[in-house]
Formats: sequence, C-alpha cells, structure tokens
Amino acid sequence: MSERYSRQELFTPIGSSGQALLAEKHVFIVGAGALGSSNAEMLTRAGVGKITIIDRDYIDWSNLTRQQLYTEEDARQYIPKAKAAENRLRTINSEIEVNGIADEFSAETAGELLQNVDIVIDGTDNFETRFIMNDITAKHNVPWIYGGCVKSHGISLPILPGETPCLQCLIDQIPQEGMTCDTVGIISPVVQMTAAYQTTECLKFLTDHPMSTEMVYFDIWERQHSSINVKKLLNPTCSSCSSHATYPYLTKEKGIRTAVLCGRDTVQVRPSATIKLTLEDLSIRLKPISQKLHQNRELLVFTVEEFRLVVFKDGRTLVHGTSDVSEAKKLYQQYIGA
Repeated sequence: MSERYSRQELFTPIGSSGQALLAEKHVFIVGAGALGSSNAEMLTRAGVGKITIIDRDYIDWSNLTRQQLYTEEDARQYIPKAKAAENRLRTINSEIEVNGIADEFSAETAGELLQNVDIVIDGTDNFETRFIMNDITAKHNVPWIYGGCVKSHGISLPILPGETPCLQCLIDQIPQEGMTCDTVGIISPVVQMTAAYQTTECLKFLTDHPMSTEMVYFDIWERQHSSINVKKLLNPTCSSCSSHATYPYLTKEKGIRTAVLCGRDTVQVRPSATIKLTLEDLSIRLKPISQKLHQNRELLVFTVEEFRLVVFKDGRTLVHGTSDVSEAKKLYQQYIGA
C-alpha cells in the first residue's frame, strides 16, 4: 500500500486493486469552472492516471468565490482557466499526467479529443455544449456524468450509452429554469455537493463498480433532496442514442461561428478555420487605438470604446459588452481581421 493513497485504499470498495485501476484511467473534463475544477482536484488527489480538462474562458475575479483552483494573480493576469488548472493540478500530484486545453469543446473537435478517454465529466454552464457532449459520447460509447448547479440547487446524473437514457431522452425531465450563475448567483457549497456526486460516480466506474441510474436533485440551502430512477425513460427512437441515431448536435458549422454566453453580455467569435495569430504583432497593431492592453502567452486583452475583446492565439475571441452577434462580428473583423 502506498502512503500517498493509503486512506483511500483502506476504503474496501476501492482497495489496492481499485487504486491500480485508477492509475490506468483517463478522465476528460469539459469545463474548468466551478464544477470542472472541483472534480479535477478530487480526481487528481485520488490518483487518476491522466486528466484532460478543456475550457474556452479565462479567469475573472468573479470566479474566485467558487472556482477553487485559482488565485488572485491568475485573475490579474487573465490566465486561461484550463492552463491555470493544469499548472495547479500538477503541483497537487506530480505522479499523474495533466493536460489543460484552452479551447472550445465543439462538434468539430469533440471526436478527436475523446480518443482513448474512459469517461467524461460535465463541468459546463450551458446546454449547447452539453448536447454536443451527449451526442459524441453516445456515438463513441463513452460514459459521461452530467452536472449542473445554480443558486443553491444542484443536479447530477450518470449517463451510460446503451444502458441508461441520454440527455436528449431526458430533456423534459431535467429542471431548466433559464437561470445562470451570472444572472441569479450561486454559493460555493452547492458546487462542492454537485461535484461530490459526480466524482463519486466517476470513481465507481473507474474501479469497475456500477454507476447509479438515479438523477439526484437538491437544494442545499433549504436542505431538500430528491432522486428519481431514470433507467426506464430510455427512448428507443432517440435521435442521439438509439440504434437509428443521427447525432443532430454534431453538425459542423461553416464560416465565422458565434455563441452568445448566457447572462454575460458576451459573444464568442470563432474564425472559419483555426489560425495561428502572432499575439505580439497584434499587440503592436492595436496599441495606438486601445485604451487598455494586456498580453500573456495564451491571449491578448484590449479595450476599445465600451468593449473589451479577449483574443486567443488560435483567433477565437470573446467580445465583452454586447450580446448582439452582428455587432460582435463587426468588431472582430474590424480589429482582428482573421
């Protein structure tokens, strides 16, 4: 028994054999925000052999109340969440492999990203990405664990393709009140509770124990808890997981693609093809017209008029200060021109 994992190995359902299994596994986490960072830290400490975490955003001061891997200095320097997570997780456990990807989990990239992955954990904050995750995991027969939280409410559900209903099967059963952390807030304890359910089911699967078929929903502030066994809700004609699945959310878009970030007055703009920007050259070009400009190895932040633009080195850009897609595209083409 290794001293590092000794207390975990004393837990009979895991034991030394389960610990050995964990060391061989690869967990992919979509989103490095509150849920993603919490799951990532627990799995890193548990000794999972490889963890990959992807996120399209950078660290903001408003993240620090609940996104436990990050520091004030990360926020000052606009560090991409995935890269800050990678750096922090490597200091927690140098025995495992950690890879942070500062990019979007999209229909174009999902298939390649999930090669040789054992299980996927949902750390996102939007259903658009979740449905892509749902389709790609069904297509490649990879289990994933849905999780969501806002205010003091949390929800978690393991999804095992071919055995349990997928997200598309259950969409009418999952509470969707149109609320986000950016519009109604959130408290940190509900993040930890939701992540605890997700990580526990992940550890079960990785150590060859059956995952639950129940969806749990709780309000930690009001001390309310409920669960429902969803196994019988598997839809035999589901467009995402049945034998006749068409995987509707994996359709690839053409041209400049945009996404409005819910509740944040922000539009993401992505060029039609991946490009490699020289941030140094862009910085020189923008310096005479920008009110504020900050650059690090992964991104460039600048302000023009009332808008703040965050440009990643592959050309993907977050336009803060508008939810108008046309306006965001215009600003992108005017200042980035990619």
